[in-house]
Amino acid sequence: MMTAAATKPAETHLHLAGELLTPLPEGALWWAAERVLVVSDLHFEKGSAYAARGQMLPPYDTSATLSLVERLCAVLKPRTVISLGDSFHDRAAELRLPEPYARRIQALTAAHDWIWVEGNHDPDPPAHLGGRASKVLRIGSLVFRHEPTGEAGEVAGHLHPAAKIIGRGRSVRRRCFASDGARLVMPAMGAFTGGLNVLDDAFAPIFPEGAMAFALGQERVFMVAAKSLVADLPRTARWKF
Repeated sequence: MMTAAATKPAETHLHLAGELLTPLPEGALWWAAERVLVVSDLHFEKGSAYAARGQMLPPYDTSATLSLVERLCAVLKPRTVISLGDSFHDRAAELRLPEPYARRIQALTAAHDWIWVEGNHDPDPPAHLGGRASKVLRIGSLVFRHEPTGEAGEVAGHLHPAAKIIGRGRSVRRRCFASDGARLVMPAMGAFTGGLNVLDDAFAPIFPEGAMAFALGQERVFMVAAKSLVADLPRTARWKF
């Protein structure tokens, strides 16, 4: 059974495969018992990838995302940091990475046991930036991978879940964690990453009985019951991961 309780005004907890985890409003996951911080889908240098194709975006997405991770590491002081795949937007991203950003990443990987989990955008680990690579990582009863399979105890990314609810005559859409108590899909943390509604068919094989959403707020994470979730309006184009 999945349970969640706000024991502090700014803190929500959930149980997954017998482990107590804390979803954070920044979109990261904190496993206090093991001092493990999990981040997912950082998509470093997505802005420069768009610029190379002629779509100019402010070139500050990598710095903004790094600042989130740096702040969490400074406060929580994790022993291990797991970057759960798609840390870089494409294979050439590390070549476009400005040197000051590279030094910031190197400082993070030097300060923590940093594990780059393989993603579909970045199968090759950026060796010169430090850290170590893993296709799938198992710690205790939990398994960490990029693309979800539905395995019990799984923490995955890739799908960029988002929750939509309607109340008081307006709709609210937020990035979210999605979980059914046996497995969990994390939100994307990258500054330019979007979100896929948790009611989309892509989530059905992962959560055959449905899932609850843990929506990101400004200062805390809010549990949203499955019955409160609403689907997006149909689109002509499908989401691309």
